[in-house]
Amino acid sequence: MKKIAVILSGCGVFDGAEIHESVLALLAIERNGASWHCFAPDIEQLHVVNHKTGEVTEETRNVLTESARIARGQITDLSTFNASEYDALLLPGGFGAAKNLTDFAISGAECSINTHVASACRAFSQSGKPAGYLCIAPTIIPMIYEKGVRGTIGNDPDTAAAFQALGGEHINCPVDEIVYDERYNVLSTPAYMLAGSIAEAAAGIDKLVKKLVELA
Repeated sequence: MKKIAVILSGCGVFDGAEIHESVLALLAIERNGASWHCFAPDIEQLHVVNHKTGEVTEETRNVLTESARIARGQITDLSTFNASEYDALLLPGGFGAAKNLTDFAISGAECSINTHVASACRAFSQSGKPAGYLCIAPTIIPMIYEKGVRGTIGNDPDTAAAFQALGGEHINCPVDEIVYDERYNVLSTPAYMLAGSIAEAAAGIDKLVKKLVELA
């Protein structure tokens, strides 16, 4: 059975991993006959957002602890990650990808990336093994791959411009399609960057995961 490593960034769209995207991705992995293995960095979240009001609270939360909610406790500290044990990599979206895994939400094209996230992602780029990025997570792609790598976050002009500024080639993409850069074996899909419903998000995620498992 093919083993897919999944990197989560917390729990909740505004300050962590997008829950719908994460669960849809895990379901799609199982439906395609592979197994999922969740990881997250053991770090503090940038901040905590009240998802009812959208306001930042005074709380502090840990990315690994929060991600464990989605994984039902089946999750490992990313610092122990060994890429050679897995056939493919998948990163769901949610603002955690741009606030906790990187600081893209704060710094845009001048952003930095968490050390453990960078080493995990680079291990897949260097080995040529397939990787998939959902929603806002594709902003990580040009931080990892060679200049000119193709990817999508949908069609948001500002985010697309930042993707280009980071060295990538942004491709506009509808919600139910994927972008596959064959040179680097990397996939992306807009998911909730464009989706207006769970079903719309699932359309692109299902297509990406199916291809990811085939490539693995």
